[in-house]
Amino acid sequence: MAEAIIRNMELSDVDEVLEVERSSFATPWTTDIFYQELIDNKHAHYFVLQLDGIVVGYMGIWIVMDDAQITNIAVKPEYRGYKLGEKLFGYTVQYALKKGVKRLSLEVRTSNIPAQKLYRKFGLVPGGVRKNYYTDNQEDAIVMWVNLI
Repeated sequence: MAEAIIRNMELSDVDEVLEVERSSFATPWTTDIFYQELIDNKHAHYFVLQLDGIVVGYMGIWIVMDDAQITNIAVKPEYRGYKLGEKLFGYTVQYALKKGVKRLSLEVRTSNIPAQKLYRKFGLVPGGVRKNYYTDNQEDAIVMWVNLI
């Protein structure tokens, strides 16, 4: 497999990111949401993971003072199982630490055991449940968090 390159997401990446998004989520974000995040949200930081110049994954994080919230992470289905999500998550955690983040949190579907295992590798633990969080099927979300410092 080619070397993975992780870099800041640019507006020109949105079409490829949408391919990742649509192949990964039942209710994918729209073009407008990504543009809004990249242009208007001063707290948003997004990264893409490329192999051979093709975006195969992406991740977003909101940083407000010393708190961070993972907004989303996805890898195209055909590239899963190669630890690319782990590489992307690790990169983003290191980025957050450099920005002075002390606490990191996210929501994950109760049924998404592979993602929960990944997050546990980085020290995240369940902290609560958001009932009926996901609009596509009213599945609960587990809130996971970690103190980074």
